[in-house]
Amino acid sequence: MLSMQDVLDYCDLERGEIEAIAEHEHIPMTIAAEMSEMLLATPDGVCHLHRMILENMQHALDTGHNEHVQTLMQTYEHLQRTHPLPTRH
Repeated sequence: MLSMQDVLDYCDLERGEIEAIAEHEHIPMTIAAEMSEMLLATPDGVCHLHRMILENMQHALDTGHNEHVQTLMQTYEHLQRTHPLPTRH
């Protein structure tokens, strides 16, 4: 049986990014990890991943969860460095 760490080690995203997908989609972490690989496979998927985290941040702001906003900001900064938004030609 795979542990959560085994699943995360397989992914090209960090734990916080997987957690953000799970939060946005209301799904378990293991499914979010699987989904992350599909999202990273296309430019549109990468854009969607960026949108998910930004929407999570907006929701956290709207509900007054300021600490969570800070966590999501760090997660988003990491995503921008490792999987930037694709440029359109």
